[in-house]
Formats: sequence, C-alpha cells, structure tokens
Amino acid sequence: MNSTIKTSLDRSITYEEYRTLTHHLSMTNGTSGKEQSEAHIQFTKLNDRRMKRWDKTLKINKADAETFKRYEQKLIWLVLAESWCGDGAHMLPVLNKIAQINPNIELRIVLRDDNLELMDNFLTQGNRAIPKVIMIDKETGNVIGTYGPRPSEVTGYVNRFKAANGVLTASFKEDLQYWYNDDKGKTIIQDLIQILSRLQPSVSL
Repeated sequence: MNSTIKTSLDRSITYEEYRTLTHHLSMTNGTSGKEQSEAHIQFTKLNDRRMKRWDKTLKINKADAETFKRYEQKLIWLVLAESWCGDGAHMLPVLNKIAQINPNIELRIVLRDDNLELMDNFLTQGNRAIPKVIMIDKETGNVIGTYGPRPSEVTGYVNRFKAANGVLTASFKEDLQYWYNDDKGKTIIQDLIQILSRLQPSVSL
C-alpha cells in the first residue's frame, strides 16, 4: 500500500465518529479545516442538520440494495472531506447507507486539510475538490477507482455553469441544494452501481 494512503488510513475515522465530530463543531461554533471563517462555521451547522436528516430519511430501494449486496470484493472507501463541505453532507450519508448494506465495503473518512499530501494525489481539474472517494482494494492496497467530488448529473451542471460564467454563484450553489433534496441520493447510488459493475462485472445494473 502507498505510504501516503497508509498514513491517511491510520488517521481516518468512521462515519459515526465523523458525525460526532461535525455535531460537536456545530454545537461549539467551530469548523474543521484550516480556514476558521464565520462562513465555514455556519456551513458546518447547516451540514450537521443535513446529515441528521439524511441519516433518518434516506432509503435505498430493494433492487439497488440487492445489487450492492452482490459485490464481493473487499473495499475501503477512503473519503476526503471537511465539515463545511455541502456536497459532502449530501454524499457521505449515502456512502454510509451502502456500507451498512455490504460488509465488504468499509467507509473511512479523513479531513482534507490534515491530509494534503493524499489530496494532491487525487485532484479534480487541478483543484483540491471534496468530497473525494478513494476506492482501495483491501487485499492488495491498490487504488482501483475514485468518485466525486459531485454526482455525475451535478458535475455536468457545474461544468456548464463554469464555462458560461467563470465561477459558481451563491444562487447557483443554493439551487444545487434543492437538486440534492429532490434527488434523494438516487444519482449517487446509480453512479456507484455503475462504478462497482465495472470493477466486478457480475454486479449487473
């Protein structure tokens, strides 16, 4: 296993520990990461509420759950995240639900700003974009895939908006939150089924 990945795995925490951390930061007016700004503090509070809601309401339908159960390769999903990241607050609960369905998938989380060496090996268009899921074969330690920082449909929206406007505006980011709420994790689930089906062809769509 790559030494950088091993070091980050040693620092990693479970989803439950990440939720505890985010909730604690939310209740104490804090945030993870190097930028201790008021904006990040408020985003952390908002994301704590988002994850709490998704943990209670997110459902994976029976057919998709059966597909995930058939995946036999033992994987670690090592996710780079921060408490203030809005996309992470929507994606991590979905990843956790999938990991709960299949014990062959182990979900671990590390904070980006504490693991920049790892982050810099998995940039998105040259940026330290999160959340980033690094899929590791548990037996060999090899990285066999990545996912993120956004679901496929959102990535298309973002790329088109950036091409037309240069940067993401506050109103566009707000619209993304409505998209996540309407989508209810379905696109993330289908994206991951497609990735796993490529890794293990017997996992049919």
